Amino acid sequence: MAATSTFFKHWFRAEIIPIYVVTGVAVCGSAWYLTRLARGPEVVWDRKNNPQPWNNIEQGTQVKLFAINQPYDKK
Repeated sequence: MAATSTFFKHWFRAEIIPIYVVTGVAVCGSAWYLTRLARGPEVVWDRKNNPQPWNNIEQGTQVKLFAINQPYDKK
């Protein structure tokens, strides 16, 4: 019983809360980014229905997360 109580004393200390927050944000951010990459036009999950999904991307569609030199239309 003593080992359990010391474990919870160290587990729920106020000094450790920022570590939990940073770790949680990092895990959520990495999961979001991996999900975003898995749904991109370069990834083929279904080869029978659409073997080349990158051919269906319209002109001017933003597929990158962050684009520095974006093309613009001169009108």
